[in-house]
Amino acid sequence: MLDTRHPRLALIFGVACAIAVLSAAVWSSGYRQALTALAERSASDLALASDRVSTQLQIFREQAVLVVTHPALRRLDEPVGRRAAEVLLRGVADKTGALDVFYADAQGQVLAAAEGVAGRNVSDKRYFRRAMQGAMGAEPMVLPAGNRRAYFFAAPDFGPRGQVRGTLVVVADIEVVEQTWRGSLPAVYFTIEDGRVFMSNRFELLFWQRDDDNPGLRMADGGDLPLTQRYVGTHEIWRQDWSPYLPSEALHLGIDLPAIGMRGEILVDVTPAQRIALLQTLAMAAVCLAFGTILFWVAERRRTLAETNAALELRVDTRTRALSEANQLLRREVRERREAEAALKQAQAELVQADKLSALGQMSAGISHELNQPLMAIQQFAENGQAFVARGKAERAGENLNRIAQMSARMARIIKNLRAFARNESEPVGKVDLLQVINAAVELTETRLRDHAVTLDWHPEATGPIFARGGEVRLTQVFVNLINNATDAMMELADRRITIAIDPGPRLAVTVQDIGPGLHQPEKVFEPFYTTKAVGSSEGMGLGLSISYGLVQSFGGNIRGTNTARGALFTVELEHWKEEDAA
Repeated sequence: MLDTRHPRLALIFGVACAIAVLSAAVWSSGYRQALTALAERSASDLALASDRVSTQLQIFREQAVLVVTHPALRRLDEPVGRRAAEVLLRGVADKTGALDVFYADAQGQVLAAAEGVAGRNVSDKRYFRRAMQGAMGAEPMVLPAGNRRAYFFAAPDFGPRGQVRGTLVVVADIEVVEQTWRGSLPAVYFTIEDGRVFMSNRFELLFWQRDDDNPGLRMADGGDLPLTQRYVGTHEIWRQDWSPYLPSEALHLGIDLPAIGMRGEILVDVTPAQRIALLQTLAMAAVCLAFGTILFWVAERRRTLAETNAALELRVDTRTRALSEANQLLRREVRERREAEAALKQAQAELVQADKLSALGQMSAGISHELNQPLMAIQQFAENGQAFVARGKAERAGENLNRIAQMSARMARIIKNLRAFARNESEPVGKVDLLQVINAAVELTETRLRDHAVTLDWHPEATGPIFARGGEVRLTQVFVNLINNATDAMMELADRRITIAIDPGPRLAVTVQDIGPGLHQPEKVFEPFYTTKAVGSSEGMGLGLSISYGLVQSFGGNIRGTNTARGALFTVELEHWKEEDAA
């Protein structure tokens, strides 16, 4: 028992007890805070890994949906058709890294396959039964040969009456999916419905079994693995000795992934959290020891040392709170940046649509005239036809009806061009007939050119269509803008002429040239809100060329403006459409 007659020993004992209790409290608090921060980061890492797996598997899912509608799969009842389908499926598998791509009829009989032998039956597979119900079938599976892992996606093939006449199955190689993140820290694994580890960035965990009744995993052969589970607050801590590449004491988190039928789990080493707690404890113990020493030798300064200690505690708490707030602020900034990017994309799309509607507004008077003139002619021919019928002149009445049909076709073509130009195109880049696009732009601006006495030199190629890579509506908008700008530039001239030409060289080039005064500042013509038109003009916003520049850039092309000996010359460069782009 401590002799109370020795105040020094009593003071030392009291200070030691106080330091021990305080150190334990600091350790517990610091460890919990570090685990909370570690759990937040680990949850983000697990979510990122889960999103990566889901995204990579989604590629094969979309591939099945796209390939099932290919025309080469419509003639599988013929030997020639099956060979063509096998060539198609083999090419798809080679380009995407799939293990196999095959087509099975409604009875589950494989008619064509990229790998393996056609003729096998898959009617007992869950993914096939799901696809035959008209939904997308998906099933992870361990193949018998060599324990190779694969994920099957089955897309239903609907017949003309809506019945499911077969299914296209894409077999994703899980090893290919794992290549991008295997070996990265921390340890992540994904289990399938039966509890087996199906994917992991730690090869030794594959095919181990999750036990629903007990925490942890069991080896593939059923052998138990040593595991001690405990909780620190709400955090689950596993202590194990499974592999030298796994942390001996780890924070365990899990997340269900119903979209791919898996559960993702992560094991994160808690040593950094322990180190942080230890550093905080040592710092606090050092402060307390210094405080006790000073208290022992200089009792009169106890109040000053206590205030210093309180200040230190406040600084630690303030720093911890500041770090937490900084972390929240960073997440908020990331979210706001994503929202801003989405708003920017939406604004760009709305600006493109507004530019098209503005062009339609400029052409509205001429379009009304173009429609009113055929209507009046149709009325006149109809009245003449009635008169000829009344007189018994059927042949003359037929001529009037033929002219009415021609006028109606002309009106239908004008309306079709207007509807195509006005719609908000959202289709991806694809195969576009460049001649048809320019013809549509010429028809849309024909009335304005005629009203302003502009001569158009445009001679379409007689050799057939020229296919480019782009979007039909957006390319039409580009050439409408160029033709309208050329017309505006020549309004002060008596002679007005626009020349359009196509150079089908290694890189497609379409030139639009006028005979106006040229470009005052060619290097600025594609900047937003740059214009040389009169201030306050409804046509002088300076956005047409900027929008056209963005549209052409989105197709992988380029647009530039230069001056010639007489007038301005705009060149639109586009890529040729290649059949491998469609594949």
